[in-house]
Amino acid sequence: MGNASSGRQTDARDRDSEGRARNARPRDGLGRPLPYGADGVDRQPEGVLRTPEQSVTEAQELLDAGKPFHAHEVFEDAWKSGPERERALWRGLAQLAVGLTHSARGNVTGGARLLRRGAGAVEEWASGAGASRPYGMDVAGLVGWARELAGVVEESGEAVDARGSAPRLRGGA
Repeated sequence: MGNASSGRQTDARDRDSEGRARNARPRDGLGRPLPYGADGVDRQPEGVLRTPEQSVTEAQELLDAGKPFHAHEVFEDAWKSGPERERALWRGLAQLAVGLTHSARGNVTGGARLLRRGAGAVEEWASGAGASRPYGMDVAGLVGWARELAGVVEESGEAVDARGSAPRLRGGA
């Protein structure tokens, strides 16, 4: 067992209270790991059961705060715990949030790809479900936002501001 310069064993894994492997390193607002002992932002708890309306509201608050990685965690919880018929919607929304995360981190190729993939998934789900405003969300607006941002990211080749580029899930200003 080797020791890392931080005094932590390099082959030891962080574990949660139930013994599952969990990275305990602090993270920044875009979900990037920081060194142990650094000040990070509060982690989004995993496995939280929320109503769909609560998921949308909480995700929007996180997006507005410039934390799309954390919004992705909320969408992922909804995707994993929601009814089977809605999983493609929540997975697509998680992809949109991760696409914004990568775009804000400067990963032009990955960000644009995930934004387009998420837009296609959300659009396909809405078409198949016959729902243009699930839980008050503006699907057409989200799809347009994602495709436009993907183009901007590719054209500029630069990181975007996560807060300034965040979508309005329910439309409007």
